[in-house]
Amino acid sequence: MTLFDGITARLVETHRLGVNVLERAGDDSSTAPEHTVVFVHGNVASSLFWQEIMQDLPSELRVLAVDLRGFGRTEHMPIDATRGVRDLSDDLHATLEALGIPTAHLVGWALGGGVVMQYALDHPALSLTLQAPVSPFGFGGTRRDGALLDDEAAGTGAGTANPDFVQRLTERDASDEAPTSPRSVFRAAYVAAGYTSEHEDVWVEAMLSTSTARGNYPGETVTTPTWPGYAPGRTGVLNTVSPKFFDVSGIVDLPDKPPVLWIHGTADAIVSDASFSDVNHLGALGVVPGWPGAETAPAQPMVSQTRDVLAAYSAAGGEVTEIAVEGAGHCVHLERPASFRRALLTHIGYVGRPADPAPPTEAIILRSAD
Repeated sequence: MTLFDGITARLVETHRLGVNVLERAGDDSSTAPEHTVVFVHGNVASSLFWQEIMQDLPSELRVLAVDLRGFGRTEHMPIDATRGVRDLSDDLHATLEALGIPTAHLVGWALGGGVVMQYALDHPALSLTLQAPVSPFGFGGTRRDGALLDDEAAGTGAGTANPDFVQRLTERDASDEAPTSPRSVFRAAYVAAGYTSEHEDVWVEAMLSTSTARGNYPGETVTTPTWPGYAPGRTGVLNTVSPKFFDVSGIVDLPDKPPVLWIHGTADAIVSDASFSDVNHLGALGVVPGWPGAETAPAQPMVSQTRDVLAAYSAAGGEVTEIAVEGAGHCVHLERPASFRRALLTHIGYVGRPADPAPPTEAIILRSAD
C-alpha cells in the first residue's frame, strides 16, 4: 500500500469484519464529531484515492478514509446484493462504532455516495457530501421517476462489467496496453481529458486492489430473454446498485435531514444522463447490438434523477447545495482539489484561521436544489 506523507493505515476489527482505515498522523482521536470527516470511495477504487485531500484539510479536523468490503485491505467477504448497499453501510457503521465515533460528516464518491445515503437512512449523520454519486434509484434500468423498465432490471448489475477488464483486475495489470486495462479505464472514464498526476500509479494501485473473488466484483448474473440478455444476480458489488435492490430516494422523508452537498463534474463519463457505462445508452449509439428502442430501453437520466430527489429533499426542509464543476470528470477531488476542498469546508461549517488561504473558485457553480 502506497501511503503519502502523514497518512497512516490500520486494520480496525469490528463485529462484522476487519476494515482498513486511513488516518492522518497527529489527528486527535478525541476530536468532536462536528470536526470529524469520513471519506468513502467509489467502485473499483480504495481509500488511497482520498490521500491528497486528506493531506490538504486543516489540522484541526480529524480525517479518516475507509476501504469498503472487497476493496483495498478490508476483508474481501462476499456481498449480499439483495440488501442493496446495506452490507457496505452496515460495515461503515460498525467501523465508526469501533472507533468511538457516534456520528460524523460523511463524504461519499460514486458507489460511496450510495453508501452514505443508505447510512443516513439508518443512522445519524452530521452532513452528506455526495461526489458524482450513483443515482438514488441505482445504476441503469429506470425511467426518470425511478420506475423499473422491467421487473428483472435487465441490463443492470454484474453483467455490465467488461470481462476483459475484470480479467485484467484479477491479473493486476498495471499497463496501458489495452483500452480495457485499469490504467486506460482510469484515463478515459475516471477523469476528463487533460488530467495528469504524478500519483497515477497510486490511483491504479487502488483500482487493482478490487477483489474479483466470488461474491465481490462484479458479482453474479442471471440470463433473461429481455434485451440485452442478462439481469442482476444476488451477490457482488455491481448488483448492490442495481435498481432491483437499491433505492435510497427515501432520504426525502427523513425526519432529521443532514445538509447535503452534491458536487459533480459536467464531463463525467460514468455518472451522467448519457453514461458510457449504461447499456441502454450504448445500445442507442449502436455499440451494443439489438437495442429495442427508446420507449423500451431509454438511457437512465442519472444526474436528472439525483437533482429531482434532492429538489424534493430541499422542498421537504432539507438544506441542499449543488456544485457543478465545469469540465471536470468523475473525480472532482483529484481534478479540482482546491475547489473540492473549499466546497467541503464551507459545507461542514469550518471557519479557517486568517492565515488559511482561500482556494480559487473558478469553474464552480453554486445553487440550491430548490
